Amino acid sequence: MQRKIYPSDVTREQFEKISSILNTACKKTRPRTIDQYDVFCALLYLLKSGCQWRMLPSDFPKWRTVHHYFQLWSQKKNKNTPSVLEEILKKIGQRRTFEKWKKLQNELGYH
Repeated sequence: MQRKIYPSDVTREQFEKISSILNTACKKTRPRTIDQYDVFCALLYLLKSGCQWRMLPSDFPKWRTVHHYFQLWSQKKNKNTPSVLEEILKKIGQRRTFEKWKKLQNELGYH
């Protein structure tokens, strides 16, 4: 099934440039059944729109799957290095959006 294109999406070409960095955060123990491009675009949608996890449009992967990848990509190896997600968002020019969203989530008590 082809999903709708959203204004927050990156192109496949942009995603190919960053996908290798995203893969460093995931252990490859079995073949993926989810397209990481769709997961990443769902995260961008969430960051841009400010919607709740459960309110992601149904044409994205399930919210729990997106949240799982968010958890993986947000982990820092140590306090002085950025997470994989922060690196990627900086590379595509979206880091400020992430920082605003993260601050709001902390203020509202969501972690």
